[in-house]
Amino acid sequence: MCNSGRSRVQQAENDQGVNPTEALIDIQSLRKEYPGLALPAVRDVSLSIQEGEIFGLLGPNGAGKTTTLSILCGLKNPTSGHLAISGFGYAGDRQVIQRLIGVVPQEIALFPKLTAWENLRFFGNMFGLTGAVLKARAFELLDQFGLAEFRDKQIGTFSGGMKRRVNLIAGILHHPRILFLDEPTVGVDVQSRNMILNLLRGLNQQGMTILYTSHHMEEAADLCTRIAIIDHGTIIITGHPADLIRQHQVPNLEHLFLNLTGRNLRDEC
Repeated sequence: MCNSGRSRVQQAENDQGVNPTEALIDIQSLRKEYPGLALPAVRDVSLSIQEGEIFGLLGPNGAGKTTTLSILCGLKNPTSGHLAISGFGYAGDRQVIQRLIGVVPQEIALFPKLTAWENLRFFGNMFGLTGAVLKARAFELLDQFGLAEFRDKQIGTFSGGMKRRVNLIAGILHHPRILFLDEPTVGVDVQSRNMILNLLRGLNQQGMTILYTSHHMEEAADLCTRIAIIDHGTIIITGHPADLIRQHQVPNLEHLFLNLTGRNLRDEC
């Protein structure tokens, strides 16, 4: 986020009387129903996420992870419940929230015929970044993510891991306070996955709060300060991975996950 954008957000927070000690993300009794489905996709989900956390939302296919994340990003409206991000709600403060958050979807949200730099220029413009400020920020991140030499190459020629990294850059161009990621390491090689995770740790150390979904239990156990396991649209358990493993007397997070969600396949068409 550029300095002027950050000052506007801070002023809005001051005007609204937001208490900085309150949860950065507060979700209470969130519910999402879809017409034609017998059961809600999300039901009675309540979470409190503090500033500076790396929070993992884990669950099987169809558990409600992506729906919950979509509601947090403002892409879907909940059927009922309360949601506040830094004290703001989407009903009256959508523009303020959009400046606060960065979103990295599971699907690659890039234009394959455009170069990496052209893609980032497009997304930067959407955030109000232009000219030399945008170019400097984009080139800095491309270099940081090991992609400087490929900035003028078409995205369609990139490997899966390279696309994932550009996808991530597009979500953090505007210096968001909160980063939402849906399966950020799915389908990438070990080296790219390692780089992405290290970059996420670096962003968090710089003050960015991160909420992400994943199927990788070992990755979540190593990365997250806290996790929540969701299944059938309901939060089953929350806590620090190491604490949960110890409390439930299991060897690792994968065993805990299977014990809580079962071993039946959750294939989706």
